[in-house]
Amino acid sequence: MAGDVRLVPVDDKTLEPLLSVAAAEAEPDDVMPPVDAPAGWSHARREAFREFHRASYDGLEGPTGTVMYAILLGGEVVGMIRLARRPEPGVAETGMWLGRSFRGQGVGVAALRELLTEAAGLGMRTVVAETTPDNSGAIGVLTKCGATLSATGDTVRAEISLDLVPRER
Repeated sequence: MAGDVRLVPVDDKTLEPLLSVAAAEAEPDDVMPPVDAPAGWSHARREAFREFHRASYDGLEGPTGTVMYAILLGGEVVGMIRLARRPEPGVAETGMWLGRSFRGQGVGVAALRELLTEAAGLGMRTVVAETTPDNSGAIGVLTKCGATLSATGDTVRAEISLDLVPRER
């Protein structure tokens, strides 16, 4: 099932389908920064979700230094993965979420592999991520993509060297 995974930058065409998946299959705090708004997918949270993603429309060279990609499975938006510049040269950070019904099917691994290829093509040498020790799904995806993991307190840090990822797209 994960063989037909593609990444496309989030834009006005993919933003509403992305919000629909988030509202139907994820908790707000799992897919966006916290906001002062009523619980659940209130109107205020939906607007904050849109603004959070629109802020990154200019990609790595824009003010946020982040590009958000919609994860497509068979042409359907199923989640989001991001690539953000870090202050260290050649280092980027990633994070991802998938709608609940798309988890555990290899979609996350396929999406992260696509992102790693993209990062290598952009000249990155390392991609890092952080999660929590109880997020077994994220830890599994990161491990399958070659991450070295280290734990400190409530944080698991993953580091993926891109030396073996092809640099051409």
